[in-house]
Amino acid sequence: MDYIILLKAFILGIVEGLTEFLPISSTGHLIIAGDLLSFNDEVGKVFEIVIQLGAILAVCWEYRHKIGSVISGIASEANSQRFIINITIGFFPAAFLGLLFIKSIKAHLFNPFSVAIAFIVGGLFIFWIEKKKLTTHIETVDDIRWPDALKVGLSQCLALIPGMSRSGSTIMGGMYFGLSRKAATEFSFFLAIPIMFAATFYDVYKHWDLLHASDLNVFLVGFITAFISAFFAIRALLHYIANHNFIVFAWYRVIFGVILLIYYRAELFQAMI
Repeated sequence: MDYIILLKAFILGIVEGLTEFLPISSTGHLIIAGDLLSFNDEVGKVFEIVIQLGAILAVCWEYRHKIGSVISGIASEANSQRFIINITIGFFPAAFLGLLFIKSIKAHLFNPFSVAIAFIVGGLFIFWIEKKKLTTHIETVDDIRWPDALKVGLSQCLALIPGMSRSGSTIMGGMYFGLSRKAATEFSFFLAIPIMFAATFYDVYKHWDLLHASDLNVFLVGFITAFISAFFAIRALLHYIANHNFIVFAWYRVIFGVILLIYYRAELFQAMI
């Protein structure tokens, strides 16, 4: 058993779980971490997709009562039906564009330089949203209407750019379009369920030939650590937004993005000489 590989899987699982639902881009962090750990080959890329499933199951567990209520009431309760319709509408734009452009995006944008730029741009986007005087007309996820869901879904399309952050795009987009901070955050969590399940199973299907029984331990370690760390990250974020804005994440993104640009430019310069 290669304990170094297991340690890398453990680290990447924690990175995924802690960053998936914060507005700081889990994909961007995984690209950087995978590059630093030399765990960025084709199998490593599939690994990064699979451990996202562990993170999304943490959301399912945290909101198991809400999800159970929606499922049980889907045939008879208007609130449950509206909730499902909103999630479907919010899911569709990013899923559609992802199918069209994911190959080009992976070929051209899945690199540290693009991620660093996206970190900075995303941070500036958060600054801009938080400085605006926004009008809130939707307090809870149950108050969301289908046009609101569509707007948030369109915002989610920004997350196709690695480093922009799916949660950051949907939360900030939701707030801009009139959702309360809590409603935008929770709707972002719920929107993650179908988009991440779809991305996981699609990627596993596309790269099934790369998966081997000998890699099972590595995938399990990453999956479990992503689930546990995501669970605590979700609880922490919900507690944090009760009394704080997202400015701290904006500063983190900008500073981290600048550090990445300096680091990788220095690395490139050393390679040239």
